[in-house]
This record gives sequence, structure tokens and C-alpha cells, in this order.
Amino acid sequence: MSTESRPEGTTHFGFRDVPTAEKAGLVREVFSSVAGKYDLMNDLMSLGVHRVWKRYFVATSGVAKGDRVLDLAGGTGDIAALLHERVGESGEVVVGDINAAMLGVGRDRLTDRGLVRGLRWVQLNAEALPFPDASFDLVTIAFGLRNVTDKAKALREMHRVLKLGGRALVLEFSEVKPEWFKPVYDFHSFKVLPRLGQLFANDSASYQYLAESIRKHPPQDELKAMMAEAGFERCDYRNLSAGICAIHSGYRV
Repeated sequence: MSTESRPEGTTHFGFRDVPTAEKAGLVREVFSSVAGKYDLMNDLMSLGVHRVWKRYFVATSGVAKGDRVLDLAGGTGDIAALLHERVGESGEVVVGDINAAMLGVGRDRLTDRGLVRGLRWVQLNAEALPFPDASFDLVTIAFGLRNVTDKAKALREMHRVLKLGGRALVLEFSEVKPEWFKPVYDFHSFKVLPRLGQLFANDSASYQYLAESIRKHPPQDELKAMMAEAGFERCDYRNLSAGICAIHSGYRV
């Protein structure tokens, strides 16, 4: 999967090799295209189960009243809303995303729900976070790490901005485990999903990329090793739904 060789100075964009400097822009185009349909996109990709995964992700995060949390690739604010409930009025959730359109959708959606106080929205690159060292009690990223060009650099940045004792959590599509399920999953990803994307969002190409990006993302044990190399301790992961996605965890100690 992600360990395959490719020409120097390039990285993957789905199943294509592209110049490394161009990937962020290509990813930005994808998410600008699907920003208004992002929840629909996730419903199509996960058959609606992503909502359960996200609630479980936050419920098991250990976040507490008064905590300061950074939610990277925060997109349309669904994780931020769940975190906001738990940090309370004395806490803060900073939502970061490289894509302005996604941030706009999220900010408007949560504002319409009356969620304003204790939320900040920052356009940023996860590979170069604009925050001082030891700024946050918890850093989360849900379904966003696979779109980052330099994942190792982003993980190091997540480690840097955590306080001592702080925790990083990564929720991401991963490698399904039962062999019998893999052909079914592939059929849904590469045959059904792009057609649904065309039907409901008039955009099959972005959905094709998203399916491909899942296959290029480091599988569970590889990502666990990457987190350890970035400086995290007590690294672990938990598979959800037979490994369709996984929650990775690491601490700064």
C-alpha cells in the first residue's frame, strides 16, 4: 500500500503520482467541490455509519470540561460540535482546516445551531500549525490525515502542540480485515460510490479520488509506527466495523 516506491519529488493523489507541491492544491479542489455535500459524501462512503463512529470517537476521547482542543481537518464542524458539548463554557475548540469552503460550511452550520462561544475557526496547514508548543489538551483529526501530503510532518506538529500528558486521536478509514469482505468493500468503493457521487453531487471524480485515497493510506500497524516515530507514547489503535476505519491514539509524555 503506502510503502510502494514512486518517482522522486512526487506523491500520490489517489492512484496517480503527482508533484508533491501540487497535492495540497488538488485536495483543496476536491473538498471545495464537495463542501456543500460533505455529509452526504460520508453517508455514501460509510452507508451512514460515520455518524456512529464519530460519536464513539468523541465519547472515548477522554476530553473533559475546561479542555482546549484542536480539531484538524475540522471541515463541516460535526466533530467540533460533539467536542463542544464536552469541554463546556470553560473550554475551547479550535477548528482547523486547509479548505476555506469547508470551514465556511461548518461555521455557518454551527452558528445556525447557536454554537458560537468557545469555538474558533482557523484556516491552516496541518504540516505547519500556527500555534505555540504545548497549547492543547487534545488534538483530533477525523477522516483528514489521509489527505495530508506529509503525514509524518503533520503527526510531529500534532505532538508539538500538545501539552504534556495530552493525547492525539486519529479517526481514519483503514484496511478491512476479513478477507471475504474485501471484494464487497472494493465493489462498493470503486463501482457504487463514484456513480452515487455523480447522481447525488454531480461529481464522480472527487468520489473516485476519495475511494482511492483510502487504499493509499497507511494501514493500522504502519500508522501506529508512524505515530511512535513522531514522538508519541502508548500508541495504540482500535478497529471499528471490521477495520473499515480505526481510531489511533498516542500521548505526549
